Amino acid sequence: MGKVIVLDHPLIKHKLTFVRDKNTGPKEFRELVKEISTLMAYEVTRDLPLEEVEIETPLAKTKSQVISGKKLGLVPILRAGLGMVEGMLDLLPAAKVGHIGLYRDPQTLKPVEYYCKLPEDVGERELIVLDPMLATGGSADAAINFLKKKGAHSIKLACLLAAPRGLELIQSNHPDVDVYLAAIDEGLNDHAYIVPGIGDAGDRLFGTK
Repeated sequence: MGKVIVLDHPLIKHKLTFVRDKNTGPKEFRELVKEISTLMAYEVTRDLPLEEVEIETPLAKTKSQVISGKKLGLVPILRAGLGMVEGMLDLLPAAKVGHIGLYRDPQTLKPVEYYCKLPEDVGERELIVLDPMLATGGSADAAINFLKKKGAHSIKLACLLAAPRGLELIQSNHPDVDVYLAAIDEGLNDHAYIVPGIGDAGDRLFGTK
């Protein structure tokens, strides 16, 4: 079973409070999501392999460590996942970015794919799927399935919030995928929105309704 890692750092909790607040406007909302994503990147990449190299400081030669050639890829689920990309890239500037476009059918609540553009070497990269909300889990499940069909072997999922239902779906369907979260909320309302949640992350990021 994949790990579920809830990042309970005080800075993340503090910033998430203002992300939740309905009075937070789009500009501040975007900045906060970016900042939380940067903080999350530390934990999402904690298990990257290292190798020892020899360097010369201004005073002496020494041995130190660098990332061992691991290729990374960020895959935001459009459109809300875009809000997490810049924060991740601040720490992972060499990562390539793919995009998967999904929307939730308002009647069936199931995801419908409308766009996909991925790095050609997707099978050689450790991919981090980005989506602020893991509600029913349908979109993340569909995105991960699509990546696997394209040859991806190493996938992680990073979200701000999750509902138990969505988390259970990912763990059941993708036991090889670790999930990183800022918080697990109570559940879903009748419209499949996370409660208490943050509302519609895409609308709040981009000022739409």
